[in-house]
Amino acid sequence: MVQRLSSTRASGLDTFIRDHLLPNTDFRTKVNKDIRTISDFLMDNCFQVRVSKVVKGSSSGKDTKLRGRSDAELVVFVKNLTAEDISTTPESASPPTREAGENQESQHLTGFEDQLKQWGEFIKEIKKQLHNLRRERQVKLEFVIKSERWSNSLALNFRLSYPKLQQKMEFDVLFAYDVLGDVSTNGKPGPQIYKSLIEKCTSLGLEGEFSTCFAELQRNFLKDRPLKLKNLIRLVKHWYQLCKEKLRKLLPPQYALELLTVYAWESGSGDTEFITAQGFRTVLELVTQYRQLQIYWTTYYDFQDQDISKYLHSQLRRARPVILDPADPTRNVAGSNSAGWWLLAEEAVAWLDYSCVKDCDMSLVRSWAVSTF
Repeated sequence: MVQRLSSTRASGLDTFIRDHLLPNTDFRTKVNKDIRTISDFLMDNCFQVRVSKVVKGSSSGKDTKLRGRSDAELVVFVKNLTAEDISTTPESASPPTREAGENQESQHLTGFEDQLKQWGEFIKEIKKQLHNLRRERQVKLEFVIKSERWSNSLALNFRLSYPKLQQKMEFDVLFAYDVLGDVSTNGKPGPQIYKSLIEKCTSLGLEGEFSTCFAELQRNFLKDRPLKLKNLIRLVKHWYQLCKEKLRKLLPPQYALELLTVYAWESGSGDTEFITAQGFRTVLELVTQYRQLQIYWTTYYDFQDQDISKYLHSQLRRARPVILDPADPTRNVAGSNSAGWWLLAEEAVAWLDYSCVKDCDMSLVRSWAVSTF
């Protein structure tokens, strides 16, 4: 596939994306149906009234899936079980109970810190309910639950297999404290939520550790973007995977490249229709300028509150690259892997000489005018 992309003319990138990167329609339909089944089952059976919602994240939730590289996150949001919750629970469904001698308070999530303290209990419950789902055969396919990814993992990893389509899909099921409640597509959380997040993260030295609590905002940030931008993200992700397979080294997070693509489009184009090769060249050039990157959004948090503003300015003074998660200001998505950025930048320089960013006369396509900060 590397030869196919590198030798593709700039004018042929849209066709390349359509023929090689867009997921199979039947596969996508089946996966979406099964994800709904799993989400509904967890909502109805897992922790009873304490589950407030199940959000589909990652590439599946953002609609940026790659053919053959499908992955998904199901984030189970857990709320505190209040007296009102108990009073409104149907008589046929009793509130969660625990065996005698166990701490009843440990059932609930009342803040960010509880998410770290009680992961084991909730992961065990999620795993049990997924086994129940398999036994009830509500998902009519091979359903293989894999073990936790590491000994104290906050995620449970499993996969769905579709033998007839010869495709599989990896899932991470995570749980998170429901700090946001109901969130509309354009909803902006109150500043107190972010003030609490910043205070907890800085006092515990856990910046970025609670980003799953904002998975719904991360999904909303991308899901309603133009289709052509999502296809450009697919192209950049495909390029990233090619680099990863070639280098076999730890590279910057893929999410950083997704956000870099959004930034390039917002700053350089903003149109629903654009020349894909121009966008691709722009992203490659931004990667080569990683030492200058200072990128953030004010979609969900901004500088209006004094405490948040002070923290944001401190974040932006950090060593670059800085790409703040648009939903979580405590998370620098760019990470601290300068060696990985250097390797990726070297690859970007090489790719700027390939046909995929050149016109018929072999001159480079025009890039978008984009600032690095």
